[in-house]
Amino acid sequence: MTEPDVLAAFEGPAPQADLLTRNEASVYLAELGIRLKPASLARMWSTGSGGPPCRHIRSKPFYPRDLLRDWAQRQITAVRTGAPAAAQARRRG
Repeated sequence: MTEPDVLAAFEGPAPQADLLTRNEASVYLAELGIRLKPASLARMWSTGSGGPPCRHIRSKPFYPRDLLRDWAQRQITAVRTGAPAAAQARRRG
């Protein structure tokens, strides 16, 4: 990769200031109504269990703020008055 290519990788819609550490991502998610500890974010990443997307710089994860917000919005459901039909079917066996 040439030097201009490397510099271009840092340009674009997500400036570096919008990359959050796991601790910062945990605080930001709490502001959006989703309480997840940094350790939970780490476990979600390591198990591949549908956690928020992140980028790695060397071995350190960083969460782009806009992708974190989008992920959080997809996690919150509409108001419900009971369990979804699929969950009810699992209980009946």
